[in-house]
Amino acid sequence: MPEPHPAQGPHGTAPRRLKPAPLLFEPAAAVADEAHFFDLESIEDPRELLSRSTELVLAFRAATDRAMEFQAMAAAQLADPRRFDRLTPAVIAERAEWTEDYAKKMVEFGRELMRGGDAKE
Repeated sequence: MPEPHPAQGPHGTAPRRLKPAPLLFEPAAAVADEAHFFDLESIEDPRELLSRSTELVLAFRAATDRAMEFQAMAAAQLADPRRFDRLTPAVIAERAEWTEDYAKKMVEFGRELMRGGDAKE
């Protein structure tokens, strides 16, 4: 499972903050074709293929990082001791298909995010 912090860029540096390529939903017919992936298979120019596939990689990384932050914040909210219906890390782990230790880390990461702190280790 990924660590509860944003992905590192090349050489362990902070990730580059480029505007990610838009992730567009593909038509159902295209999704059914296993060879079809965001129309990359139709690009013949290798320069254009490299450019577009790199845009998609950056977009997926950014989406993954952002989604993980939302997971962490949700886990922290669900574990909040002020909630009458709070969940234990074990229950959160089961719902998210994590280990209990990872759920505890994500709860803490989410608390840091909600405090507005730098949640990096």
